[in-house]
Amino acid sequence: MDSRSRLAFMILLISITLIFVSSNMDDNEYTPGPVTYNAKSVIVGGNPILIFSGSIHYPRSTPEMWPDIIRMAKEGGLNTIATYVFWNAHEPRQGQYNFTGNNDLVKFIRLVAANKMYLVLRLGPFIQAEWNLGGLPFWLREIPNIVFRSYNEPYMKHMKRYIEFMINMMKAEKLFAPQGGPIIMAQVENEYNHVQETYKEKGMQYVKWAADMATALYPSVPWIMCKQKDAPSNVISTCNGRHCADTFVGPNGSDKPSLWTENWTAQYRVFGDPPSQRAAEDIAFSVARFFINNGSMTNYYMYHGGTNFGRTSSSFVTTRYYDEAPIDEFGLIREPKWSHLRELHKTLKLTKNLFLTGTRKVQDINKFVQIVTYEKPENKLCAAFLSNRHKKVHRTVDFRGKQYFLSRRSVTILPNCKNTMFNTELITSQHNSRTFVPSKRANNFKWESYRESIPTYNDLSIQSKSPLELTGMTKDTTDYMWYSTSLNLDKDDLPMRPDILPVIRIQSLGDALLAFVNGQYIGFGHGSFIEKSFTFSKPVSLKVGINHISILAMTVGLPNSGAYMEKRFAGIRAVILQGMSTGTLDITLNQWGHRVAVEGEAHRLFTEDGSKKVKWAPASGPGTPITWYKTRFQAPEGNNPVAIKMERMGKGVIWINGYNIGRYWDNYRSPLGAPSQTEYHVPRSYLKPKNNLLVVYEESSGTIDSIVINTVNRDIICSFMLEDYPPNLDSWKIDNGVLKPPSAEKAKPSAQLTCDPDKFIMEIQFVGFGNPWGSCGSYMQGTCQAFNAKKVVEKVKQDPHHYIQNSDYFLYTILIVLNI
Repeated sequence: MDSRSRLAFMILLISITLIFVSSNMDDNEYTPGPVTYNAKSVIVGGNPILIFSGSIHYPRSTPEMWPDIIRMAKEGGLNTIATYVFWNAHEPRQGQYNFTGNNDLVKFIRLVAANKMYLVLRLGPFIQAEWNLGGLPFWLREIPNIVFRSYNEPYMKHMKRYIEFMINMMKAEKLFAPQGGPIIMAQVENEYNHVQETYKEKGMQYVKWAADMATALYPSVPWIMCKQKDAPSNVISTCNGRHCADTFVGPNGSDKPSLWTENWTAQYRVFGDPPSQRAAEDIAFSVARFFINNGSMTNYYMYHGGTNFGRTSSSFVTTRYYDEAPIDEFGLIREPKWSHLRELHKTLKLTKNLFLTGTRKVQDINKFVQIVTYEKPENKLCAAFLSNRHKKVHRTVDFRGKQYFLSRRSVTILPNCKNTMFNTELITSQHNSRTFVPSKRANNFKWESYRESIPTYNDLSIQSKSPLELTGMTKDTTDYMWYSTSLNLDKDDLPMRPDILPVIRIQSLGDALLAFVNGQYIGFGHGSFIEKSFTFSKPVSLKVGINHISILAMTVGLPNSGAYMEKRFAGIRAVILQGMSTGTLDITLNQWGHRVAVEGEAHRLFTEDGSKKVKWAPASGPGTPITWYKTRFQAPEGNNPVAIKMERMGKGVIWINGYNIGRYWDNYRSPLGAPSQTEYHVPRSYLKPKNNLLVVYEESSGTIDSIVINTVNRDIICSFMLEDYPPNLDSWKIDNGVLKPPSAEKAKPSAQLTCDPDKFIMEIQFVGFGNPWGSCGSYMQGTCQAFNAKKVVEKVKQDPHHYIQNSDYFLYTILIVLNI
């Protein structure tokens, strides 16, 4: 058997949640006070800090989830949380504010402080964030002569009023670090370079005005501008991207620290996208390289993505947001991403003083291999970082008389310039796999349905000669608007051959529509994230006499980026009939009726009182377009997160007990043939023990019997080990301020599998020693296998909650899987 053989385990647990390793953060680092900075770091309360931050957006989860998410972030080695502030969530109507429920920003910040963590407040007010209008409230569009994000008096007036309002709120609550609170930095504007050239001179003026306005309103913390090449000197320019060690030219001044405000942990997804991935190894590699190249902050975007509840997501963005982050949409730790980064943070913090006060030397071995050392000879302190940037080729380098193997795209960290403590490419952490389990209590559905009526021109009170623009009518209160027109046709107007049908062509500015002719459903058409405008074209059956053409047009979120967002439009642009005996008939100017929202929204059928306003009928099987469905269910057993599976449905919206869970879209498939999203998060706090009201509005068609309520767990855990893995971090010791490597016995390759004390291990399902293949939860034996490996592993079980292997024999891979 090859010396680089593999070992893999599968273990069955009866359990609820996985263990959280104690935080390696020293709470003494949390020292609110005056905030300054130099070229090395941000300095808080006189304490220079390296910032390990994670983006967590309070509106994308619930207050009940916040404590655990923030705690897990700290236990993952973070000392800072970053959040955008969502103007349109807080001021949906001019002068009317909302800081309740998911929008309780102050409560969120206080929870961060309670965990002795700092906070970066990204005020914007344009935030992008795959959020409707990039966080700008819709009413702002209706201010006369306004131009967003330009040196435009109407826009600047409202922007300043908002920023001042938020700063005054933070000051009143004493949340800035100089007041004893957690806020150490604030951000004004966001990635403005993307649109600045469009506005030319007014763009340059606006950048300076925004910086001056913000710093004048509160000069006691640093202000930042991300991806702003010409940032004024009174703010700090920062980097966004995946590899800022290589793409960031540095801040706008030699006296400023290098800050990485968005380190993308994966990628947001739009409907039609395949899964988004970014390996833990790649993230760790980029972070290590940033810090050894004078970086002093990384912020993971996102650390917990969460859910775009309701209608908050921007154009075509899925309801699930950055689910591949270290903490997934449901608030569960994603392994090994969470633990691998935690171990990296722990390693880098051990060399913090050298980063801040040591002498840095760089040795470029070749184009790809680099050795960076930080030393303080007077204290006998030295740390070395061996970096290989090549994407495919491994390297071996000589450093101070010893050979080190550098795998491709990796950084090897020697905290004493001798022994390897951490390698970004070698994961010693547990892996896990997510499982959706149908609830035994929640799925006894008895569905009822109510079908919307299809309006005609005379039913609609808002009338005009041509179709009206959609977003200006709906004002971000609904996705939907009806359009209808009627035309009287003679026999001579229709095609002479009965087997030839005319074709209706509807030009839409986006995003989707359903067409009906004489009450009959014709079809569904839509654009895409790349090209929102589209043309719908279908044969139609027309008759002699009055014909009714009705179109339900809709948006799938509003734009969130680019210049002139205040001038983006949607809705029906033109309607023509082709193949008529008299030729092409343009009915765009035929007089149109309009109605904002669909009937069920007006009746609020998704609420207890509203659901009583119409007559429901029993329902099952495949359904019809524009149909509402309702049922009742009990809360699922246990305490695990809850998801509703919408497989084999079409497109629509889900409500539970009146809470808008978000848009679903199952029939828009990725190139892989699967929906971009099938399961949708239902927060436990939205549920009652019994008699929960579930309402689904289906726009096109779907099989209602396929809907399932699931509980969610990550109880499948796996461990993976290589013979050249570095020893466990906890085996290193500090003696008189000097790091000491582990003994030879403790330095042997090892792997650990640990579960929460509330769970216990029942059985090992799979062990592979040799060359097993697959991923966590779906490993299979390879061509080389030691058949007694399972028996050997079972002998090292230490207690019902813990497996560990530390042996010369088990050299390559350990996998563990936990199932309920």
